[in-house]
Amino acid sequence: MEHTHLGRTGLVVSRLGLGTMNFGSHTSEPDSHAIMDSALDLGINFFDTADIYGRKSGPGGTEALIGRWFGHGGGRRDKVVLATKVYGKTGDWPNDRGLCARHIIKACDASLRRLGTDWIDVYQMHHVDRSTPWDEIWEAMATLVAQGKVRYVGSCNFAGWHLTAAQAVARERHLLGLVSEQCLYNLFARYVELEVVPAASALGLGVLPWSPLHGGLLSGVLRRQAEGSTVRSTGARAADDLRRGARAIAGYEKLCAELGQDPSVVALAWLLGRPGVTAPIIGPRTAEQLTASTAALTFELDDAVTARLDELFPPPGKGGPAPEAWAW
Repeated sequence: MEHTHLGRTGLVVSRLGLGTMNFGSHTSEPDSHAIMDSALDLGINFFDTADIYGRKSGPGGTEALIGRWFGHGGGRRDKVVLATKVYGKTGDWPNDRGLCARHIIKACDASLRRLGTDWIDVYQMHHVDRSTPWDEIWEAMATLVAQGKVRYVGSCNFAGWHLTAAQAVARERHLLGLVSEQCLYNLFARYVELEVVPAASALGLGVLPWSPLHGGLLSGVLRRQAEGSTVRSTGARAADDLRRGARAIAGYEKLCAELGQDPSVVALAWLLGRPGVTAPIIGPRTAEQLTASTAALTFELDDAVTARLDELFPPPGKGGPAPEAWAW
């Protein structure tokens, strides 16, 4: 397993991150525990979760599942760089969501209890909260850091200007500020190349792409359909993208066949080679899928293959960062 620093920090993380959104909902607890054990065996040390994952098994179900896995001992907690999130609705009252100071601190304490740990390595804002000032957000985050409950702060689903605004206030307060941005990024969804990735790179933030296979559309979905294999159910957005992009996906799967590589490996290898990307967050449903994903670390795409991928999945505008992507 390859490792790298998370953005401008000294924190070392694996170049593939383990996403846990399916744990406790689509993946059973024993299977989830087996996947996490396999991840450590493979050298994957960056685990990503959220306080709203696993709702089918109760509030914070996935965090609680991970906490029970930590409880098995064997140095599991010390080996893991643990990232979780705050913002989503955790109750029925007005302050049970968002990024007000009250909710941030309450949600952090609840996550720590469920996870069975004293600290969170990367505490991520799951979404931007336009109704809460940055001074209030950073006051709460600084309190958690000072208390030893949080080591670093990250963001998810921010626009480029949100990253810049957040960092400006953090610097005024002499804080480290954000260290990472987790964003939707894959061959099918390249919007972040315009401003988010350039902003993150300029600010020294690690980029953590979520849904690197775009809900399974880049993992050989058409091939599995033709073979009559069970296809993972897709959400409304992925299903619409499958209809809209069937021709591109067919061309993509044909290219992968020519390369002799599984489509999921090619999609991950492409992301791993993109400027600024630290670690795609993969969401395997089995230990076998997890192991197969590691092939992307040693598969390199040459210029000709990259050009064909650009033809199949064109970047926004003329390609590259804004404003050159649309201006002269």
